[in-house]
Amino acid sequence: MKKSGINRKTLSLGPVLFHWDAETKRDFYFRIADESAFDTVYVGEVACSKRTPFFAPYVPEVVERLQRGGKQVILSTLALIMSKPEIEQVIDLSKNTNLLIEANDIGTAALLMGRPHVIGPFINVYNEDTLEYLANQGAVRISLPWELPSESLSALAKYANAEVEAQVFGRMPLAISARCYHARAHGLHKSKCQFVCADDLNGMNVETLDGEDFLSINGCQTLSHTICNLIGELGELQGMGINAFRVWPHAIDMVAVGQTFRDVLDRAITATEGQEELAEYVDFAPFSNGFYHGGEGATYVASP
Repeated sequence: MKKSGINRKTLSLGPVLFHWDAETKRDFYFRIADESAFDTVYVGEVACSKRTPFFAPYVPEVVERLQRGGKQVILSTLALIMSKPEIEQVIDLSKNTNLLIEANDIGTAALLMGRPHVIGPFINVYNEDTLEYLANQGAVRISLPWELPSESLSALAKYANAEVEAQVFGRMPLAISARCYHARAHGLHKSKCQFVCADDLNGMNVETLDGEDFLSINGCQTLSHTICNLIGELGELQGMGINAFRVWPHAIDMVAVGQTFRDVLDRAITATEGQEELAEYVDFAPFSNGFYHGGEGATYVASP
């Protein structure tokens, strides 16, 4: 199967997972369009369909601005589809856009069968047979899950007949639920959540009984507290044949974060220098890379 034709050594910006104010989100994408080093930008609601109407009016303008800035735009979809209106939304999207759509639910992948699309990291791709099946159904890019160790990433990259993308920066989405713990933590029900998730721009920290930061909650989503950071592993990933790298947005200077990753990819600076720069931008959680090294995901293994 012919690979996607998406630019090699591609730096991608994933969809915003959090419930940011619609105008703030619009302006965020405008700056990404005009100033950032990202090649591909994913746009769309992934965590909660109740958020969709807030940003939907701005999507055409955002897409146009990103394309004018030379970015490839991919439309992301929900990671958990639970209702007929949510299914109809995906069907409508597939009928009314020529852009690539990212499937984050296996039902969405089935709806997109036969047309070029992207498989997002919320669909479990852990072995070669799954990779081959999805590529044969039309997937031109498969964004591999966070928790895969380097050995698995290498094996899949060698076998792939579609482009594979690695997750290299951001809080790791670990689970998604039909229920909203974010609302529950505030004594609210999901149906009347008052969108309290908007108060936590990078997610709401959850502590252990001993008072240690443990996880982060984003509406129906459970994420890691730590920030996955594989800037030190970019060279190894490229050596495996992986040339697409996804950075996830947070409420920090993502233009600067993107430029740091681009500089390391282009060997304008060393990975050590890149790590030092990222440490200046991130002040709300520690870094981790444990999954990549086959250990506990929250740990950090320093480069030799």
